[in-house]
Amino acid sequence: MKSARIFSLLVVAGFSGALSAQTFDTSGNGLLSGTDYFRQVLYGFDNTGSLARAVTLFGNITFDGSGHYTVSGSVFDSNSTASTPQPFSTSGTYSIAASGLGFISSPFVSGDLVYGLVSKGIFVGSSTEGAYNDTFIAAPVGSTPATNATFNGSYYVAYVDPTVPLDASFTMNPNGQGSIGTVTANSYVQTSTSPVSQNFNGVTYSFSNGAANVNWHGTSQTILPVGAVMYISPDGNFIFGGYSSGFDMFVGVRTTSNAQPNFNGLYYQAGIDADLVDGFFDTYFGSFSAISGNLLVHQRLSSVGFNAYDYTFNNSYTFNADGSYDDSFLSQHYVFGAGGAVRIGFGIGPVLGFNVALQAPTLTGNGVYLNPTGVTNAASFAPFTARLSPGEFITLFGTGLAGTTASATSLPLPPKLGNVQVMINGRPAPLNYVSSTQISAVVPYFTESIASIQVINNNVPSNTVTELLNQTSPGIFTYGLGYADALHSDFSLVSPSSPAQPGETIQVYLTGLGLVSPSVSDGFPGSADPPYNQTTNSITADVDGATANVSFQGLAPGFAGVYQLNVTIPSGLSASDHFLDVSGPDSYNSQALVTVGSGAAAARPAAQTAKHRMARPSSPSVRFHGSALSRSGS
Repeated sequence: MKSARIFSLLVVAGFSGALSAQTFDTSGNGLLSGTDYFRQVLYGFDNTGSLARAVTLFGNITFDGSGHYTVSGSVFDSNSTASTPQPFSTSGTYSIAASGLGFISSPFVSGDLVYGLVSKGIFVGSSTEGAYNDTFIAAPVGSTPATNATFNGSYYVAYVDPTVPLDASFTMNPNGQGSIGTVTANSYVQTSTSPVSQNFNGVTYSFSNGAANVNWHGTSQTILPVGAVMYISPDGNFIFGGYSSGFDMFVGVRTTSNAQPNFNGLYYQAGIDADLVDGFFDTYFGSFSAISGNLLVHQRLSSVGFNAYDYTFNNSYTFNADGSYDDSFLSQHYVFGAGGAVRIGFGIGPVLGFNVALQAPTLTGNGVYLNPTGVTNAASFAPFTARLSPGEFITLFGTGLAGTTASATSLPLPPKLGNVQVMINGRPAPLNYVSSTQISAVVPYFTESIASIQVINNNVPSNTVTELLNQTSPGIFTYGLGYADALHSDFSLVSPSSPAQPGETIQVYLTGLGLVSPSVSDGFPGSADPPYNQTTNSITADVDGATANVSFQGLAPGFAGVYQLNVTIPSGLSASDHFLDVSGPDSYNSQALVTVGSGAAAARPAAQTAKHRMARPSSPSVRFHGSALSRSGS
């Protein structure tokens, strides 16, 4: 057994990004109310990247609808000499915003928070700011607890056990009377790229008090546990669980045959990625928007060897004949249920893991209404779960936000425009544009760890929306089909007809790079003369994974809320479109394209490559080794 140093730190460590000064929105606390079943699996790694300890919690968590919960369940700890789960109980607090975004005080690690999102009563999340990795899922027991009859139809299931490591996918066809029959599991183990199949005959299940025991009737040679505890949503469409004496997790969805899902709009997500080949292990939560074959994705990642950071990127999808789709970028196969309301992802070896995504609720309001999911980066339009940063240009969406349409006509940007103000933590935000449904504003530089945002239209205040803050949240301004707003040295536009050349330094315009020095007042432009207002955060760039030298990083001279990077295009790139990525100490953005090469128009990449997916804000020496975990005393 590896040293228990990791989890000994967990027990005493406090939340490093403590939420102070401002108060997080709790108007959505009622979204969690009543008794849920939950499962949380925590993984601790030592300073070599080897799995050092794992803990599983499962059972009942009861929310009072007002910000307090109690847990009555079980714990199984790899550091315990007990060979079976032990009784576990605790209490804690939670805060959920109107959007469904929020956090639960960690049931196991004092002082830490499980961040996540609620939709359809289901909470999915992860303790991304802790010194460990985890996944947490909770779903209501329901006013009438599930019985054998609740579990019927066809279910697609994704399973992962990082302690092996392996993942598996399979279909179950319960008959509503306790029988599932034969199940064929296809598993990827360690670094395998070819699945191994195994049949389980006579699989049965039995519900009691709304939860089920699933008996696989396997042997010691099986690639999956021989028994599992399973929980099910009240409508029967979503299942999750795992082995009671293991550190695994499965998620599943009831499917329909050959029906293309209504995959559109905003989704909330959480999941696990593990890859021994490239040495990464991620747990995350976040959101994404699906629009006509394109995805705009945010993940708040906790990755072995890195501090937590925001990862925002573009992706695309094309449905298979059966309504599923395959993603070579994230190395996952996705299956839908409930007409597209639930999506389950399964990791394709050697990238192991799963993803669960829930369609977000539709939010509306009266009067001056700021949509709780409608706060986005003005350049990237990254989903609302991506954190804001001081000095960032943001776009707000809602209804009744202004009585007229108006734009700022001079600098500095005004704190009031068209009789509209945006207050962030009580400070007026500089405004560039206002209309009844959309506002462009700049986050004041001295904004604390929580941004409380309120629109005031003709002295009538909106609801307050809260957002968490990063040091940086880069987003590159784009034109056309996602091409970066970038200029050659003669100030002409970099474009498919006028591409950048290897070795050339181009000027890239973006927002969200955070504080600058010398400091500048809110709404004022960057200095046109030395000393320029350069960022205090270290900013890096790459072009399709090749490091690009950054010779200037700061406010764009003469612009407010807009930053400039002078980026040298790396050598060795093909003459085509490439993704231009920008990262700060707590963020990584991969959305904008830059054309490099001969000047001939190049086709936009259909999707990013798997190699590109492995990019991180920095390159630590710690890598995920995935060594098998043995329980002490066994």
